[in-house]
Amino acid sequence: MSLDAPSAALTSNGYTLDDRPHRLGALDPVPDAERGDRGALWRRLRRDGYLFLPGHLEPQVVQDFRRFYFARLRGTGVVAEPSIPAEGEPGVAGGGEIDRALLRRRLFDEIVPSPEYERLCTHPRIRGWFAWLLADEVHLHRRRIIRHTRPGQTGIGTATQAHYDLVYLREGTDRVLSIWIPLGDCPRSRGGLTYLEGSHRRVMREEAEGRLRRPAASITADLPGLAEEHDARWLVTDYAAGDVVVHSAHIIHAALDNVDAGGVMRLSTDIRYQRASEPIDWRWQEHWRDDDGL
Repeated sequence: MSLDAPSAALTSNGYTLDDRPHRLGALDPVPDAERGDRGALWRRLRRDGYLFLPGHLEPQVVQDFRRFYFARLRGTGVVAEPSIPAEGEPGVAGGGEIDRALLRRRLFDEIVPSPEYERLCTHPRIRGWFAWLLADEVHLHRRRIIRHTRPGQTGIGTATQAHYDLVYLREGTDRVLSIWIPLGDCPRSRGGLTYLEGSHRRVMREEAEGRLRRPAASITADLPGLAEEHDARWLVTDYAAGDVVVHSAHIIHAALDNVDAGGVMRLSTDIRYQRASEPIDWRWQEHWRDDDGL
């Protein structure tokens, strides 16, 4: 994977991020010495609000699912034909009109409930790891989201806007943990996830004080403005296949725009685990659909 030049301008929903050192930084990976230390991971999670775990999964695990995903979208117009090229990475965007009805059937009736997706979400390096970290029986929320982002799409609503997960999960515990998995290499140019440094502490404080009664909606698409408001940095990195980020329900995060010069789509999934003994948001116990109201 070729990495972007650090000086490349980054955008989200058409807004250009401020690249000054006090507004833009790098995600801090968990060092090897802490990867098997549960106490160290919890201290880091409480301090930073996230755990960036490079190479947590075997790259082939996510690459296999990427190939399955885009093979299922053959004929929708989303991907170039053939959707699984003899050379190069699957998931190059198609140039024609998209058959929206066929896309929805393939995604929600075939991919989301598929055994291939279930195997990915319950992989031992995911489910077993959460059971170890939480030191308890764990519950995987059935509502799991898969996103593909075509390059060249800009403007409000094309990239995931700034939000924190708790606003969508208020009927259960606030200690639910999300894991974001890039399904394939995801350099910054392909629209990876970015985190607002330290934002979980302010969100937790204001939630506890009852000052954040946000509806289930994003905060803003204006990432540079939000960084100014929080006097904080957006943290970015070039993700490789196999990297994951585990984050709390309180940290603010968003996605960059996909500007991949080769036309490769970003593909990712975000799923959520918690202790089975804690309150579970009943609304998240059905397969994800784009019309499920959440």
